[in-house]
Amino acid sequence: MSLYNVRLEVMQFLEKNIDTFVDQYLIPVEKIWQPTDFLPNSQNESFFEEVKELREIAKDLPYDFWVTLVGDTITEEALPTYESWLMDVDGVGQVEANGWSKWIRHWTGEENRHGDLLNKYLYLSGRVNMREIEMTTQHLIADGFDIGTGRDPYKNFVYTSFQELATYISHNRVAQLAKSYGDNKLSKICKMIAGDEMRHHHAYSEFVNRIFQVDPSEMMLAFQYMMKQKIVMPAQFLRESGEKMSSAFEHFSDSAQRIGVYTASDYVDIMQKLIDKWEIDKITSLTDEAEKAREYLMKLPGRMAKISERLVIPQESQIFKWVEPATR
Repeated sequence: MSLYNVRLEVMQFLEKNIDTFVDQYLIPVEKIWQPTDFLPNSQNESFFEEVKELREIAKDLPYDFWVTLVGDTITEEALPTYESWLMDVDGVGQVEANGWSKWIRHWTGEENRHGDLLNKYLYLSGRVNMREIEMTTQHLIADGFDIGTGRDPYKNFVYTSFQELATYISHNRVAQLAKSYGDNKLSKICKMIAGDEMRHHHAYSEFVNRIFQVDPSEMMLAFQYMMKQKIVMPAQFLRESGEKMSSAFEHFSDSAQRIGVYTASDYVDIMQKLIDKWEIDKITSLTDEAEKAREYLMKLPGRMAKISERLVIPQESQIFKWVEPATR
């Protein structure tokens, strides 16, 4: 049996539980929060006063914080790229509309609220150049991305397990910082988004866990492959208007690291959390190749931690077109 056929068979096996996964890890539309719940309501007489208060509080937030928040927003708004990528994964029936496509659509529906909410907050804040942000978002969607997974469901689920936890950390830290700066509304916004990301992380990591139970060696090799090539962030091709390609993502990442929102140490911690969550050290019935992969994975966080300790982050902030001079 080819690897493709085995993976397809495993995906079809897991698909039988899709409704259970949807019920356990996603929330019905009528019950889940919506962006309007956390923003000034334009139907209320108090709307302009609420916007004025929001803008007044937002005025004092520091520059690197704004860059990080804008970068997070753009990453969330590039959702069409992520949905189209996942819809093309082997075993996801985009045309036949099987259970996996149901999961992807429902997951996308939840994720779509994140960019919606953050975009509206940025717009109301009056502290960023929305047109520049909108152009960067359009560029990012048009440029696409390549996360190195191909159409392999095993590799894609490793990626989403990692990435959802990374976005949880980022949004949760922004929430903590916003609260420390006195912006309780933004803190709550980011806290709610972080909660969604953690639920989604639990879902995708459970998919990997189920695959380990039925195809341990190939799942181990897929995990090793993704850790060897490193997890690239969804906004890896981030660029500003007027630039063909740029190092905008690198500068955005520097801002996030300077204020402790998402760091190289967090990357290593996530790696270790996944190794622990999937109990990599206890998996049995591995081929010789998969056993070597396991040994590699068990040692990797320690090696990566030493490398991360040597990283030097520039102290000077990159000036982005996204953020208005008043906030620098």
